[in-house]
Amino acid sequence: MNFKKLVGKVHLFLGLASGIIVFIISVTGCLYAFQEEIQNATEEFRFVTPQKAPMLPPSQLQEIATKTLPTRNLHAIMYGSPDQSVQAIFYHFEPYHYFLVYLDPYTGKVLQVKDMSKDFFRWVLDGHYYLWLPPSVGQPIVASATLVFFILLISGIILWWPKNKGAAKQRFSVKWNAQWRRKNYDFHNVLGFYASWVVVVLVITGLVWGFQWFSKGVYAGIGGKKSLEFVEPLSRKVPSSSSEAAIDQAWHKVLKETPQAASIEVHVPESDSASIAVNVNHQKGTFWTTDYRYFDQYTLKELNVSHLYGRLKDATASDKLFRMNYDIHVGAIWGIAGKILAFSVSLISASLPITGFLIWWGRRNKKKDILPKQKNKTALITE
Repeated sequence: MNFKKLVGKVHLFLGLASGIIVFIISVTGCLYAFQEEIQNATEEFRFVTPQKAPMLPPSQLQEIATKTLPTRNLHAIMYGSPDQSVQAIFYHFEPYHYFLVYLDPYTGKVLQVKDMSKDFFRWVLDGHYYLWLPPSVGQPIVASATLVFFILLISGIILWWPKNKGAAKQRFSVKWNAQWRRKNYDFHNVLGFYASWVVVVLVITGLVWGFQWFSKGVYAGIGGKKSLEFVEPLSRKVPSSSSEAAIDQAWHKVLKETPQAASIEVHVPESDSASIAVNVNHQKGTFWTTDYRYFDQYTLKELNVSHLYGRLKDATASDKLFRMNYDIHVGAIWGIAGKILAFSVSLISASLPITGFLIWWGRRNKKKDILPKQKNKTALITE
């Protein structure tokens, strides 16, 4: 068995074993690509009429939101641009709940209460991450299938690679006037080849979330030296003489320093030793430029961290590149054009298990059709 035949066997076996999972991951990736644009166009409560009056501070919005969902755990208050409503984020891992309360930042009026467990795009994301299984079960399966898909991409490029210039002419275009089996073969090979150079980037960025060893390896490989483990800095409990709520003071401080921020997310301390985390995103549509800042909830002293998710000004080139992982994965790093590209190649990825299965099925049945004819021919010669 020569090298290409061996690669072909591996490609076939792994493709049949992981096809349905790759299909689900790819389709859900397609559906999620434009979730922000679709939600902005269909959910009016995401926007408000800008006013000259100042926005209400986090403590007031916290009080209003908590009265709306008194039995839930308030995680953060997120401010957007002047024409966007504020999101009060209620989240708890176990027992699980995830709600968004949309508020008018100028009046405090509750515009919408959204149960994210019933949200369509959250459902899509759960499929993409966990195959709609419990996270402890689904996440390893998705990560393993993604790793298998990476091997499929590499083996697919090897199988596609032409032996000579004559064969190369048939590798770059679909033969539209051929029978459906040939067209299906060309769809799998030609579209798969073109898409693979982008899909491999999406797969690698997906594997960063899938396996800790892979994530640490990639970060170290690009020169990163900080810890990837998020550890919240602690506050030292001391008496406070200020009458203004600590989260309001932190918000005012950050707002004064970054008035043009695309969003400011103030995390409410969940214990008497927790810090106030304030995430300041400087660029709408992406997340890699986010400043992760932490304040002592009693003294408002800014606290430093040794892990990756700290101030942007302290980030090295390696840190910034690693932070781009999500924005690269969804194509947002290149704006709307990048999202269109990510959507298109994800759609092609979803087609590869189908066209690949049809190639295998067609060849399998073709062999069955040929064998009886050979037997009949032998019988006639014998007679």
